[in-house]
Amino acid sequence: MRYPAAETAEKHQRILQEAARLFREQGFDGVSVGQIMKATGLTHGPFYNHFASKEALMAESTLHGSEHSRAALDAATISPEAMRQYVRDYVSAAHRDAPGNGCLLAALAGDARKQPAVLPAFTFHLKSIIGKLATHFPWQKKRNPRREAIVMLSAMVGAVALARTVDDAAFSDEILAAVSTAFTE
Repeated sequence: MRYPAAETAEKHQRILQEAARLFREQGFDGVSVGQIMKATGLTHGPFYNHFASKEALMAESTLHGSEHSRAALDAATISPEAMRQYVRDYVSAAHRDAPGNGCLLAALAGDARKQPAVLPAFTFHLKSIIGKLATHFPWQKKRNPRREAIVMLSAMVGAVALARTVDDAAFSDEILAAVSTAFTE
């Protein structure tokens, strides 16, 4: 039975959205194709009508997640204060506590290095975010905005990743606050 193109496209987007969320929550190896399809409300069978393999889904869902992250950063480029707020929101308890809805870098950087299929998407995302930060963040001294953007993004991603790994809530909050303050005050 053939489905209308619009319905097929909607299912494809639903698979990408759920896969991106589940991968950010559980890692690439921590979730199966069956779990992803169940989360979409679809059976396992139609998966291969949409993707050649789990690796193909991983790569495409990484680009999908990147698109949403870049849109959020694009919205913040309207003003210097919006850019500072973007950093505060990124390095926050809300972001720390919701990896499935957060940045793919903070959630999957450790996993990505083991998944060659996603490296091109990660590279594209990272270069894009660094470029936007270098161009739009209100740097106090514009000596080398690209280098400063690399340092800032590394600190932001690292802060969220580290804050997720400790069993001391106050220490976790301290990590986030230190990085937030370093770039927004």
